[in-house]
Amino acid sequence: MKTRQIIDSYEKHVVPNYTRNDVVIIKGEGSRVRDSEGRTYLDLFPGWGCDGLGHCHPKVVKAVKRQAGRLIHVANNYYNEWQGELARLISANSFGGKCFFCNSGAEAIEGAVKFARIFTRPGRYKVLTMLDSFHGRTLAAITATGQDKYHKGFEPLSPGFAHVPFNDIDAAARAVDGETCAVMLELIQGEGGVNVADESYVAKLRDLCDGRDVLLIFDEVQTGGGRTGEYFAHKLYGVEPDIMTLAKALAGGLAMSAIVARPDIGDAIVPGLHASTFGGNPLACAAAIAVFEAVEEDGLLERTRAAGKHLRDKLRELGRETGLIKEVRGRGLMVGAELTVPGAPIVKTCMENGLLINCTHDTVIRFLPSMTVTESELDEGLAILRDALKTHGGEK
Repeated sequence: MKTRQIIDSYEKHVVPNYTRNDVVIIKGEGSRVRDSEGRTYLDLFPGWGCDGLGHCHPKVVKAVKRQAGRLIHVANNYYNEWQGELARLISANSFGGKCFFCNSGAEAIEGAVKFARIFTRPGRYKVLTMLDSFHGRTLAAITATGQDKYHKGFEPLSPGFAHVPFNDIDAAARAVDGETCAVMLELIQGEGGVNVADESYVAKLRDLCDGRDVLLIFDEVQTGGGRTGEYFAHKLYGVEPDIMTLAKALAGGLAMSAIVARPDIGDAIVPGLHASTFGGNPLACAAAIAVFEAVEEDGLLERTRAAGKHLRDKLRELGRETGLIKEVRGRGLMVGAELTVPGAPIVKTCMENGLLINCTHDTVIRFLPSMTVTESELDEGLAILRDALKTHGGEK
């Protein structure tokens, strides 16, 4: 089908809930994608962060092909060998928790809230989250999200959620009360502008939760899977959560998410309390195991740390050159560049010139390159960005 035919089919038959570019992506490999017109793009925001190893990583493709010929799905009232092994890998590389598998970040957030409410004593149901956070699109997840724009039109929102400023321990301490069961935090706010939690703030938040008998939930939907140069971002802080949510890069581009809970919390989720029909299916688990294998065999955590430093350093150089980048934030390959001009036109011009990136919070250019990206590919992308900045903002 031609590009126009595909777009026409969408317009007739698909709910128009996404702002789509008139580009039909038909093939991807590593950090490159090709559209239906034969044009190639450098993708430094692959799959909204889901393609953590890049497009169609050979180890993931091999695992999926092999597994698809053996067993794609089996109900969770039976055991399957892949789910247990994946849970072991996650547990061993995080904080020794037990895993519940589901399919999306929002589903993991919903489940984490249920876990917290069922585990804490009766009467404790409130969850405290942060302003500028983003936790998903389901009704409870948008209520947990600390951005009013996601709430509009869906009122009344789910009860039991409150928001306080990010990196403000005093505000959190004032908001936690006798009805609070959990505090939920993104260690790096992605949709909120790539805002990084202070180390002292995270440590104090852990102390606050311990002192008030409140659970600490880390939303690692975007930071998990090696994105920050560690398997999970909490390793950067030396602070363990009681519950952690994962998704996006977990299965190399396949739909999968997980809730990882302290063993005593996990053991409280007995049959009948929670379930997910497709969660932990053999196909997604095989892909996720292949991701772990690739990260280890190819030394991708160290590579991510080095590539992330290169990207941030080059962005700061670009800021000094153009005067249009106010601040560069992030860890590993989760990076945001806050501009002094609107970002959407710049992202559009970059796409027209063969570079795919993202803008959030109006002025923050966001990069989530694959862990396999090369420094030369990053430099290529930054050259395109530089030209776009010159086009829309001039030079210093």
